[in-house]
Amino acid sequence: MFYNGNWIHSFPQNYQWSNAILVTKGMAPYGAVAMGEIDIVTQKLHARINEPHAWWEEWEAMAAFIERGGDSAAAAGNHATAGNYYLRAANYYYTGERMIEPGDRKIGMYKKSLHCAHEGLKRRYPTVEFVEVPYEGGSLPAYFMKSPYAKGPAPTMVLFDGLDNCKEMSVLFAGAELAFRGYHTLAIDGPGQGEALRLRNIPARFDYEVAGTAAYEYVANRNDVDAKRVAIMAYSAGGYYAPRAAAFEPRYAALIAWGPHYDYHAVWQKRWDAMKKDHNSVATSHFQLPWVLGVQGMDAAMEKLKKFTLAGVADKIKCPMLICWGEEDKLTPREIAHQLYDNVGSKDKTLKVFTAAEGGAEHCQVDNRQVGTDYICDWLSARFHP
Repeated sequence: MFYNGNWIHSFPQNYQWSNAILVTKGMAPYGAVAMGEIDIVTQKLHARINEPHAWWEEWEAMAAFIERGGDSAAAAGNHATAGNYYLRAANYYYTGERMIEPGDRKIGMYKKSLHCAHEGLKRRYPTVEFVEVPYEGGSLPAYFMKSPYAKGPAPTMVLFDGLDNCKEMSVLFAGAELAFRGYHTLAIDGPGQGEALRLRNIPARFDYEVAGTAAYEYVANRNDVDAKRVAIMAYSAGGYYAPRAAAFEPRYAALIAWGPHYDYHAVWQKRWDAMKKDHNSVATSHFQLPWVLGVQGMDAAMEKLKKFTLAGVADKIKCPMLICWGEEDKLTPREIAHQLYDNVGSKDKTLKVFTAAEGGAEHCQVDNRQVGTDYICDWLSARFHP
C-alpha cells in the first residue's frame, strides 16, 4: 500500500493540517463526513496555505453551508436526511475549532459543533442516550449507545478520548461498530476532553482512575449492563489514561490502549523540541497541551506532565489488555508500544502492529480506522464471548 500520497499528506509542508484532515477523513466510514466536501475545503486551503486563519474560516464556511442543508431538511420533515447533514456539519465545525486558540471564538465554534452533533445523533441514532456521569460533586457528559442486538444485561465499553478527539467522534467510529456486535458503549468526555474541558472547565489529571471509576460505577449500576463484562478503552493520549484507570480500578474486565503511551512527559519533550524548530511539523497546536492541562504556557504544562507516567503503575494492570500501534505512526515511536507491553502485569496481553500492507499503519489507524475498530472488536469478543 502506498503511504506517501495525498491521502496521508494533504499538505506536505504542514503536518498539522495534514494530520487534522486525515482525522476528519477517518470519519467517512460512519457517514459523518463526505469526501467531496473535504476535498473542496482542502483545495481552498491550498490556495491560502500561508494564512493561518484560513483553516477555521474555510471549515466553518463548509460547516455552516451543510448545517443549513440540515435545517432545510428538518423543516421539510425529512429528519433522516437532516441527521446526515447535521453529523457532517458537526465534524466540520469541530475540525475548524481544532486550530483556534482558547477563547470566545473557539468556544463559539465548539457550541455549533455540539448543537449539530446532538441534532444528528437524535435523528440517526435513536438508541443513544445523552447522560451525565457523576464526578466529584458534578458530572462528566457522555453518550450511552445501546446495542439493539443485546439480549439482557450486555457487555459494555467505557470509551474515553485522547488529546484532540471527542465523544461525538468516538461514539460513531467505535460505538456504532460495538453496538452491531452486541455491546453497549459509554462514550465520555473525561477531564481535559471535549465538552468537559470546553464548557465545564475540567482540565486533565494524571490520576485518571478517578474518572475511570466514576464511569465504571455509572455503567455497572445500569440494569442493562453486565457489570462483570465492562471494558475500558481510550484513544491516542488515552493510551495513558485508560491503562492508568484500569491499573487502579480492577473491576474493569478488559483494557484497550488505542495508541500506546508510557511516559507521556518524555513524548512531549520531543514534541516540544520539534515545535521550537517548526510548529507545523507536529500534529498538535502550540496552545493545546497547556489548555488541556489547565495551565498557562508550555513550561507549566511540562512540569505538570511529569506525573503522567505508567512507571510503577503498568505492572498493576491484571485484566486482558490490547495495545494497538501502526508502523507508520509519526506521533508515538515503536519503542513506546514495546515499553508499555513489557511492563504491563496482565498475563493475557496483545501488541497488535498494523502494517502498511494491511492498512491502519498511521497513528491510531486514522488512515483506515475501520481495520482498527474491527480488530479491537474481534479481540474483545474472543474474551467476552469465547
